[in-house]
Amino acid sequence: RLSLSPPHLFLEPSLDPPGARRPSSSRPGPRPQAKRSGPRPGPSRGGMEVGMRVVRGLDWKWGNQDDSEGHMGTVVEIGRQGSTTTPDKTVVVQWDSGTRTNYRTGYQGAYDLLLYDNAQIGVRHSNIICDSCKKHGIMGMRWKCKVCFDYDLCTQCYMNNKHDLSHAFERYETAHSQPVTLAPRQNLTRIILKGIFQGVKVVRGPDWDWGNQDGGEGKVGKVVDIRGWDTESGRSVASVTWSNGTTNVYRMGHKGKVDLKYVSDVQGGFYYKEHLPKLGEHAELQRQDSADGHSFQQGDKVKCLLEVDILRQMQEGHGGWNPKMAEYISRIGTVHRITDRGDVRVQYSNNIRWTFHPGALTKVNTFGVGELVKVLEDMESVKRLQTGHGEWTDSMSPALGQVGKVLKVYADGDLRVAFGGQTWTFNPACLSAQTAEVDANLMTAENPSESGSTVISVLEKLLAQSTEQDNPGRLVIEAAHGSANKVRELVQKYPDKVSLKHVSPTLVRSKSLVWFTSSLVQSTDSTEEGKVALDTRIANPAEIARLLLSKGANVNLLNNSMCTALQIAVNKGFTDVVRVLTEHAADVNLQDSYGDTPLHDAIAKDFRGIMEILVLVPNIDFTQQNNRGFNLLHHAALKGNKLATDRILGRARQLVDVKKDDGFSALHLAALNNHWEVAHTLLKEGRCDVNIRNNRNQTALQLAVTQGHEGLLQLLVAEGADVNMEDEDGDTALHVALSRPQLASGGGDGGLSESGLLGSVELTLGSAIACFLAWEGADISYANHKGKSPLDLVTDPAMVQVIKGFAEKLQRLQAITCGQGLSSACLRRVHTTPNTMTNLVLPTAPGPSECLICSELALLVLFCPCQHSVACEECAHRMKKCIKCQVTITKKIRQDQTEVDCSPGTENSEQHNLLEQLQSRYRQMEERITCPICIDNHIKLVFQCGHASCIDCSAALKTCPICRQTIRERIQLFV
Repeated sequence: RLSLSPPHLFLEPSLDPPGARRPSSSRPGPRPQAKRSGPRPGPSRGGMEVGMRVVRGLDWKWGNQDDSEGHMGTVVEIGRQGSTTTPDKTVVVQWDSGTRTNYRTGYQGAYDLLLYDNAQIGVRHSNIICDSCKKHGIMGMRWKCKVCFDYDLCTQCYMNNKHDLSHAFERYETAHSQPVTLAPRQNLTRIILKGIFQGVKVVRGPDWDWGNQDGGEGKVGKVVDIRGWDTESGRSVASVTWSNGTTNVYRMGHKGKVDLKYVSDVQGGFYYKEHLPKLGEHAELQRQDSADGHSFQQGDKVKCLLEVDILRQMQEGHGGWNPKMAEYISRIGTVHRITDRGDVRVQYSNNIRWTFHPGALTKVNTFGVGELVKVLEDMESVKRLQTGHGEWTDSMSPALGQVGKVLKVYADGDLRVAFGGQTWTFNPACLSAQTAEVDANLMTAENPSESGSTVISVLEKLLAQSTEQDNPGRLVIEAAHGSANKVRELVQKYPDKVSLKHVSPTLVRSKSLVWFTSSLVQSTDSTEEGKVALDTRIANPAEIARLLLSKGANVNLLNNSMCTALQIAVNKGFTDVVRVLTEHAADVNLQDSYGDTPLHDAIAKDFRGIMEILVLVPNIDFTQQNNRGFNLLHHAALKGNKLATDRILGRARQLVDVKKDDGFSALHLAALNNHWEVAHTLLKEGRCDVNIRNNRNQTALQLAVTQGHEGLLQLLVAEGADVNMEDEDGDTALHVALSRPQLASGGGDGGLSESGLLGSVELTLGSAIACFLAWEGADISYANHKGKSPLDLVTDPAMVQVIKGFAEKLQRLQAITCGQGLSSACLRRVHTTPNTMTNLVLPTAPGPSECLICSELALLVLFCPCQHSVACEECAHRMKKCIKCQVTITKKIRQDQTEVDCSPGTENSEQHNLLEQLQSRYRQMEERITCPICIDNHIKLVFQCGHASCIDCSAALKTCPICRQTIRERIQLFV
């Protein structure tokens, strides 16, 4: 029995970006079930996040910036400490009308906004059904009646006056927030909700990033639908049909982006102003439930027995759903750990791990390798139980009622059991535990020399027959299994029915090779070193395979498990058999049920000899992908197989930057799984792109940081990885290092501590990585899409100073070595929302400050409209955009409120023109005396045609590279 393990990647598949065309699909509805059965509510999303939909609030004092009361907007930036335009406890809102402004969310004790909808950030109340519209799994806020038993409404139904208006309700802002009691809606004023809804006419908005899908700037489209982006968020994207007839999906809050603005608003519902929460007031969370009701512990054997639709529903908020999880239903796994939320992390035999809702799992009792078990005595019961679990053959009859030893536990729980020299696959339901006192000779083998020679002689006799009668009976099977005694017994017992001359050589030739290699699988065991040892009952398997092939056996025939002899031989490490099969043109590109080719399997099991054989097969296809989308180089990188990586690059280096469907390249996989040698080979031998991004805009460096792989981190930085590249959330590697909970402890591979960079300072793994990145030039003030810099994520003031110290050391070193001061570090883009009007400007202290360009202390100039003061007057003269936010500068104001004159003086203009003329003349002179071939050395030889080159380039020339005349004369110049 084979267990060809599929490869594993620890990240979930990425989603296509909105705006990219996708095929339409209808999602199946949920299966009918009890309303409150299943999992607890989904994840908590307390606080403010980009993407939330808002309306003006109780402290509003900003006129009609929102285009009048009732109009909706989207939170696109969260304020942070130290910002002069969007300080802490403020947000930037993109209104549906197109304007973008910042507002107070607790700043100065005021709240300008109300939260209308948080479905856009993924808030879901799993398995809570709206009793009006009957939607399963309420997205956004939940409204629960306090009068009626078990009655809930979604936001749309609640605001549309569904249910009795005299009943009081409770508002659940998130799945884990404490309920807030509300007064009855009766006699309250409802405000009309306006903005971008179905039917509204729209044009491209501020975050548009989709080229001319709309037909060009100013073209009008019509919203045909507002919906969620897969299961990631709700009511966060809009389907728009443009005037050119195309229809596509665009962001309306998805990840804080807004691609559209309306031409004229439409009505989209109502809301009660008194019943919406203030944006910025944190909802109090409920006490987190745990899995105490489930007695799972680390190491328990578990199995999911639910149907796919039910499991998909239960997974919402409990690890999420991935379609590949369906493959693991009914498979036995081991509890790896219990998460903080009480969900269960399960690991399977192929090292793949999934997080399950605890209610989806059932604990199973199974047996371990080496344990003694006894088979049931009732043949009919065993036959019934064996269906789908190794099946039943009459040769298994002697094992009934016998005691055996467990040799292997398969992924589905079935067992490989040894009985006195024979091994069989059994359903664990056929077995019972046996006490260790039972003394049984479980591994008795036949005489090896007798068996081996007899197998070959029997096969030779079978293949020598010329009769056309097709009746092999059990003789061929037992001969292929190497059972010499059984062959003699059958011949003696049924000489008239099972004569050798009645066995069809055609059938033997067609099936015996697969039967033979299958028998090798049954005759193997794994030693402690992980190497396969062939049972001595099979003598010289390569010679037997060669014999069968010489008699016409089909080398590519499939068995019932859809495996060829080559795949079986590779899976069990029979190097000599693999060599024989490849010499006889076995197809190395055939795939098994997992989509793996033989080389995929050899790489996973690190069979070096087999890899060397397969890689050299002339017609091998290195681009062949398995069912998970891994080509052979991806697979080698995933498994950390340096030899395979080196050999594949030697024959197919063009694969080095090929990506999977989720955007992962071989370097991503090596970095994620801490395969230093593979990453080094990809960078040095493969010359891969060190800054290549996946579909989530993550680089290999960011993936290495997420896992705390210090050695790989140093390798990637040394090879030129950009430490300030941002992912889809605007996070740099420094953000990741300081935000990952698993990095907030000691550990790691010690690479940074051994480097001596950190000295004797005691740091957590995340802090150590952050210090290293700061030393390597990571921008400690770089703000992500939520407006948070890396230092905003650090709660320990002492650690903030340590990280700042490393950044300042680098800046001082740069100032000494290249005289650039702080400019190189500070010229990196700091993310803010462009083209933003500001209601809030913090007062700045008068007096000189450090210019970010020249690093001199001077009176800084205020830029309009962004309100940043980053440069002195001398440096600001020629600036057209703010270096901090990239917003175009309209005015430059000194601290005495006078405007800086940006027009250059006459004297400066003349000097500038003269400088440009001199530079142009110098370039012309350089071009005249530079070799036109290498564009490096000076001209030293002139040909008879008048053209010239340097001496080095001339040596290989027979014709002039300019006019193509044959070179007959070379005249050397001495200039």
